Amino acid sequence: MTADGVQDPTIDAYGADERGWFGDFGGRFMPEALIAALDELTDAWHDAAADPAFGAEFDAILRDYANLPSPLYLAERLSDQVGVRVLLKREDLNHTGAHKIRNVLGQALLTKRMGKKRVIAETGAGQHGVASATAAAYFGLDCTVYMGAVDTRRQALNVARMHLLGAEVIPVESG
Repeated sequence: MTADGVQDPTIDAYGADERGWFGDFGGRFMPEALIAALDELTDAWHDAAADPAFGAEFDAILRDYANLPSPLYLAERLSDQVGVRVLLKREDLNHTGAHKIRNVLGQALLTKRMGKKRVIAETGAGQHGVASATAAAYFGLDCTVYMGAVDTRRQALNVARMHLLGAEVIPVESG
């Protein structure tokens, strides 16, 4: 905000300026080796965000493929118990059973627009990996998912889903 209470036009809704910095102490903290790739990604995102066709395609994919927007469910008995109206957002009804599909479909659409052939992802329990593998399969992209070795054993069903979707799952022992 400026002194007169007007929002600074160089700051976006999340508080970042055009460089991605958050105030005097903001910035990008990443290995030097990633800066060129992240600059390329930033430029591609700004181009895509300014293209109405990109937004329209993304909206159509979310609506027609991911089953969005998610329906709301009135939890009547819980509402009666607590004395207020309780609505549950049914993200479990989205394609892949979680909210993660929203983000990865946009990432994969941008990946396709950039002419890239592969996505990489990391996952803990596997839901992000499943969503990434699903989006990659939808767009015909290769997908590599890094997952903690212990989690690959604990979440074997999610690993199987990723494999069924064509992803390579790489167990990680440290890091």
